[in-house]
Order: sequence, then structure tokens, then C-alpha cells
Amino acid sequence: METIDLKTASTRELNARLQGEGAGSNAAFEVLHPDGRHALACGLTAPIAVSIKGHVGYYCAGMNENATVTVHGNAGVGVAENMMSGLVRVKGDASQSAGATGHGGLLVVEGSASARCGISMKGIDIVVKGSVGHNSAFMAQSGHLVVCGDAEDGLGDSIYEAVIYVAGKTGKLGADCVEQEMTSQDRATLTELLARAGIEADPASFRRYGSARTLYNFTIDNVGAY
Repeated sequence: METIDLKTASTRELNARLQGEGAGSNAAFEVLHPDGRHALACGLTAPIAVSIKGHVGYYCAGMNENATVTVHGNAGVGVAENMMSGLVRVKGDASQSAGATGHGGLLVVEGSASARCGISMKGIDIVVKGSVGHNSAFMAQSGHLVVCGDAEDGLGDSIYEAVIYVAGKTGKLGADCVEQEMTSQDRATLTELLARAGIEADPASFRRYGSARTLYNFTIDNVGAY
């Protein structure tokens, strides 16, 4: 394992080193003293493993493709934003907009996530061991958001075809978001997501939320829902 110490290396130097790995690489890196720096381990394309020992700032692991990035601490705004594939794991809590606009891959938050977790998600799967803040999965288009704790007001506001599973309490649901039947397929999907995330929870304790599809096309009868 190669160690990069950010007490002596810059963020630009770190990202250039990680981005320089070829498509067939499975190298492993340890990053020391992140000290809340922004934009660490961004734009990775090789299936490498990056272990960041401490808290990170904004947009850590953004635009990730194939890489496995583990943050041994808390993450600032926009962790794993626009991720395409791979795995990003936050051992602590995540700030706002975790997994925003993600197209694929898996984001695991072992603590809780703040507001707008999974905003405009486009295929990413997100598993949060704790709770999520307001307006999570806002305008979520596809993928899954699993919340093992509670979800605050505005969950799934203006949601499209993403699916939300919540084990705890929910606040006031967002516009066009409704509770739906939990099918056997949902339980199988949820079981698989929890296993991939390495989080133990009883799938039978979750409820499913999704789109009522009343906002897909404007009709005057639905004006109250906007």
C-alpha cells in the first residue's frame, strides 16, 4: 500500500497520483492528514482502493468511477456527487447533498446524512445506517435510497422513479411522494443492498416510498400538489 501524507503533498498532487492509475490497476492507497480538505480523491477511474484517515471537506470522491474510497471520519457537502460506479463508504456522518446526481455505484454512510441526501439521484444506490435530513431524494430519478433511521420533512419531493426504503419515522412527505406496497421483490432488493453495504437491519421493518406520478404531466386537477 502506498501512503500519501497531505502534510507534505497538495490536493492537486494527490488527485494527480490517483488519477494516474491505469484501468487494470488494483493498487491501494492510504491518505494521511486530510484535515477537512476539499475535493479529495475526485475523478478516479481505475478500480483502486483509497483509504482516507480522517475528516474530509466538500465533494470528496466526486465523479468516482470504479474506485473504492473509504473515509475514516466525517464528510462535508456533496460526498460522492455525480458518482458513476464503484463504492464510497463514509465511516462517520455526511453533510448535505451526499450522493447528489449520482448515476451508479454504491454510497454507504455509516452515520447519518444531512439535508438533501440523494438529491437528483440518477441510478446510484445509497444506504444510510442512521437518519437523513429534510428534502432527501428530492427530484430523485432512479436508484435506491435506504434509510435505517428516520427521515425528516420533504422526503422524496417531486420524485420520479427512484425507490426509498425507510425503517424509522418519516416527517411530512414531499410533493408526489407516497407510501407504497412493500413487495417480495422490494424485500429481495433491500436485502441485497443491505448485504452489499455491510449493514445489519431487518428488511421486514422497512416501508417503501415512491412517486404517485401526479406531477409527470401538468393538469389543473393536480395544481394543489405543486
